[in-house]
Amino acid sequence: MNKKVAVLISTYNGEKYLKEQFDSILKQTYPNIEIIVRDDGSKDSTLEIIKEYQKKHSNIILQEGENLGFLRSFFKLLEFEDADYFAFCDQDDIWLENKVELAVQKLQKADETLPNMVFGNSDYYDENMNFIGKGEEHKTFSFKNSLYECVAQGMTMTINNEARKKILANIPEKCLFHDWWTYMICSGMGNVFYNDDTVVKYRRLPKNATAEGQGIFKILVWRIQKLLAGDGMKNIRAQQIEFKARFYDKMTEENRKILDIFVTEKYHFGKAIKKAFYPHKLRRKIVDDFLVRFLFLFGIL
Repeated sequence: MNKKVAVLISTYNGEKYLKEQFDSILKQTYPNIEIIVRDDGSKDSTLEIIKEYQKKHSNIILQEGENLGFLRSFFKLLEFEDADYFAFCDQDDIWLENKVELAVQKLQKADETLPNMVFGNSDYYDENMNFIGKGEEHKTFSFKNSLYECVAQGMTMTINNEARKKILANIPEKCLFHDWWTYMICSGMGNVFYNDDTVVKYRRLPKNATAEGQGIFKILVWRIQKLLAGDGMKNIRAQQIEFKARFYDKMTEENRKILDIFVTEKYHFGKAIKKAFYPHKLRRKIVDDFLVRFLFLFGIL
């Protein structure tokens, strides 16, 4: 295993948990790792912590930047070229020691001319790293699924250089999350591999973006607040439209048909009916899948 892996971390005021994350990366069983950190304008002691680790470890590179937000910051990190594979990393989780090794084992068997990614599972912990529960196991995924949900959590994902190139050549204006955009690209034009093993201890913080792993009731409340009451569905639709505009001609005929069915600029009742009664699942959970189909009928999605 001589492939080089760049671990990409975007930091912002991460002083509280960053040391634990660094320590877990430095303990990886896979030896050829470089840690690329882009600080997104931290105001606390994050930079001092990173520079402290740099003095002890020659494989840490720091980029100090203006505040772009986590999405643009991760896209900026992908400009780093000197690696074969690229692993997204948050600033406050803990990686299991074999996370990178398992990812490389999957990716090095794939066709490197295609955009490929591998993702794994995560268990949930509170902010003090007290165990909350196991992550969902035996995840299913597909290109049509990628249009409506992101199965792969960014901090479990590793991508190859071709996926990186595809992302950089098509930085989106309308995008919810960097990992979701990556999942769409790889499932639509390349390969997605899944490792059911837990590879990350996911620290749930009050500010976390989603409610995944917090129980059925909290997930339901989050969906109503973010997807129905807010602009969630509108943003998903905008993301789909931009993806189709950028990649339609590069897709297989099968995936172009999927885009033609589900991604349209204007509401049409006949197409809404076709979408609502599409014979294959679009989201993994039955309730979620039903919700999406209901929204089709009213032109909300």
